[in-house]
Amino acid sequence: MLRTPSHSFTDRFWQFSALIIALLVLLPLAAIVWIAFTPTGEVWGHLLRTVLPGSLMTTLLLMLGVGLSTGITGVVAAWLVTMCEFPGRKIMDWALLIPLAVPTYIVAFSYVEVLDYTGIVQSTIRSLFGFKTSRDYWFPEIRSLGGAVFVMGLVLYPYVYLTTRASFLIQSASTLDVSRTLGASPYGLFFRIALPLARPAIVIGVSLALMECLNDIGAVTFFGVKTLTFSVYDTWLNRSSLGGAAQLALAMLAMVFLLLWLERFGRRKQRFDSGGGSKHRPPTRFDLTGAKAAAAFGLCSLPILLGFIVPGLLLADRASRRLDDLLSPNFLTTSWNSFSLAAVAALITVVVSVALAYALRLNPKGPLKLGVRLASIGYAIPGTVLAIGILIPLANFDNFVDARMENWFGINTGLLLLGSGTGLIYAYCVRFLAVSYGQVEGGFGKISPHLDMAARTLGRNTGQTLGQIHLPILKPVLLSAALLSFVDCMKELPATILLRPFNFETLATTVFEAASREAFEEAALPSLAIVLVGLIPVILLARSSADSFRTKMSKRQAGPAV
Repeated sequence: MLRTPSHSFTDRFWQFSALIIALLVLLPLAAIVWIAFTPTGEVWGHLLRTVLPGSLMTTLLLMLGVGLSTGITGVVAAWLVTMCEFPGRKIMDWALLIPLAVPTYIVAFSYVEVLDYTGIVQSTIRSLFGFKTSRDYWFPEIRSLGGAVFVMGLVLYPYVYLTTRASFLIQSASTLDVSRTLGASPYGLFFRIALPLARPAIVIGVSLALMECLNDIGAVTFFGVKTLTFSVYDTWLNRSSLGGAAQLALAMLAMVFLLLWLERFGRRKQRFDSGGGSKHRPPTRFDLTGAKAAAAFGLCSLPILLGFIVPGLLLADRASRRLDDLLSPNFLTTSWNSFSLAAVAALITVVVSVALAYALRLNPKGPLKLGVRLASIGYAIPGTVLAIGILIPLANFDNFVDARMENWFGINTGLLLLGSGTGLIYAYCVRFLAVSYGQVEGGFGKISPHLDMAARTLGRNTGQTLGQIHLPILKPVLLSAALLSFVDCMKELPATILLRPFNFETLATTVFEAASREAFEEAALPSLAIVLVGLIPVILLARSSADSFRTKMSKRQAGPAV
């Protein structure tokens, strides 16, 4: 197609914008590498001898425990709701996603309140049996590595549940029915047929859960588990060594890239023929009755009970004692801070996502495709690592501007970007761009290219085509992307702690600070607010997942158009 000069110029504009965005996303990573290899005296040698071995081993053990916990829970739950019929199955199908609404640090401090020495459970044990001190009985220590594995497994298993459930649903019923005809028992069908076919999906889900595990700082701090994330935080703030923190951050990045490789590897291996076409139908479920039905319902209920209901009831009880705080200046200020930052960041991420997705739609080949892929890598970067990478360039910029303004005009500008919250918004946008971009890219994929060609034929350039054709069609998708980004920004803790301006609190940092002081009742109301906001995308996720599967099944059962 012959392009007019205006078309050529606007095409280049979108491509240039996408590459600039990719560079801004990669800037924090480049800053970390630069400062990590800048001479810092004996800091690295000291960290290598004293900090890195222990924190690395603790991190690996935590990830191993969380991987096993989320893998087993997610796979078992997905198999039961997909392949078995029992009372309550339809409710469990979406309810198993609910723990995603609760951040790990909120579940962590909730279980400290429940299971610690002064908590409800141990106090009841001492009261019933007449024990006087902890030496009179044994009880597992919640503030431990095992406690962190327990809590994170309860919150992060839905990642595995989602991907594995989808894999079980699209597996060919013909394959499974043939196995039954050949005498395969339900257990044999699971271990010899369904599980091997679902292995790539399980790898993807576990990789996503481990990325969230590596990012966590709230739960590991409450439990006293010294992971790499904790060591970065401690080295930066308590040891006053930004260079040492950057060097530890590089070790974390190596683990992140390994997880990314595993996730990509899983997606590559997921491309197999599941017997699609008109013969594809959902697998025939096993009818469970009596004790087996009760056991299936109990197994599905347990993660929901422990991952959402127990923390939720505790938060509701503690928050009900502080209802007067709803109108207190402190709660209103922190709520506004969280809302305003998250709203601005969500708006920017959606705008940037549209620019990236549209640029790739115009030119899906060449370096632009690589640039867009790199721009969406921020979600895998732990918040503490991202905070270090953002602090370095923004602090240098602030100091440069302040020095020039002082020399030229005698004005002290201070920290223009870091002190105004701009650095925090930048961190939110980099970290959660992938969440928004995935939604927007999917929306663009459903718009026929013929609409673009028709608009060009009528003399519209690419900017006019976007504004007059695509954006009106994409409005529901853009609202969904903005909502998901907004909620993620509201819950983000590691980057918020490290990049917030002085005397600036959000709901997440309020929870963290109050729980650190053992003021659990004070933390309940902001925690409950975060959980209630977090329920919105979980409900949307459950609905979209069901709608997507129904659409795929209807298309496959309809067969090719005549």
